[in-house]
Amino acid sequence: MKLFDVEEIASLVNGELIGNCNEKIFAPEQIEKAKKGNITFIGSPKYVKLWQNSNASVAIVFEQIKILPEDGKAFIKVKNADLAMAVLLEAFEPKSPYFETDIHPTAVIDKSVKLGKGCKIGANSYIGKNVVLGDGVTVYANVSIFDDTTIGDLTTIWSGTVIRERSVIGSHCIFHTNVSIGADGFGYRPSSDGRGLVKIIHIGNVIIGNAVEIGANSCIDRGKFSSTILGDGCKIDNLVQIGHNSVLGRCCIMAGSSGLAGSVTLGDGVIIGGSASIKDHVTIHSGAKVGAGSGVIADVAAGKTVVGYPACDSREKMKQWVALRKLARN
Repeated sequence: MKLFDVEEIASLVNGELIGNCNEKIFAPEQIEKAKKGNITFIGSPKYVKLWQNSNASVAIVFEQIKILPEDGKAFIKVKNADLAMAVLLEAFEPKSPYFETDIHPTAVIDKSVKLGKGCKIGANSYIGKNVVLGDGVTVYANVSIFDDTTIGDLTTIWSGTVIRERSVIGSHCIFHTNVSIGADGFGYRPSSDGRGLVKIIHIGNVIIGNAVEIGANSCIDRGKFSSTILGDGCKIDNLVQIGHNSVLGRCCIMAGSSGLAGSVTLGDGVIIGGSASIKDHVTIHSGAKVGAGSGVIADVAAGKTVVGYPACDSREKMKQWVALRKLARN
């Protein structure tokens, strides 16, 4: 168990310590569930009323909130409680699962594979022909990495993930459980006799930049030709679908159960809300946001926020909803 003094935590998050607390802090916790020895977070005024009944010993507090600690408790005032929480959670992060040996004896590794320094490969994993793993790559149990794939330094791949042939993956990436990289895109056409469907073979690959994180059970399909591309710093939630030949710029965010059809383009810093769906060949320009559950069928200008189904400018959609409510009352 990790233990911290309040003064250590204040220094860690670069905050101002107010009040006194002699307790050793052993874990962060939600304000309503916290007990003695826990540290909690007050990033919004709506949580202030919960502090009176909280058993937490310390709270990290957004500096603009007007609140005082009680006897035997302390506050750490910070400019951004969410970012301070991120720092603190990293400090309390438990150790990763233990590898008794760096390369498990049940792993199947082709003789042509190039392993960087300090790679770890778990039980029953498969590493195919001509794969290159950079330094410090961690592959947990039951991962499959197929031929001619390249993976950069310090990337972590969790159990059940399948990375298909010819994928190019950067450094410092995290792929959570059961991610699918490089499967065939969804492509069929009616046969000439009209009695069936012809499968469109996909011969491209997937290219993923540095510091990309992909959530559990998400799928990134390979290009029909050329590549499906995720730029540096993209963060993909669980159960996300990214169709063939889509291109994401830097630091895009896609929330859970959202999806891109084929050949979608996202600029830098685009945010896609949960369960939103984007039509094929649509471009969403840099800095735009798509609200949760929206359906985008046309290009979105840079910096715009769109909501609804079909999606349109958020302010325009709000006017439509107000008009519909008025109509319903008449």
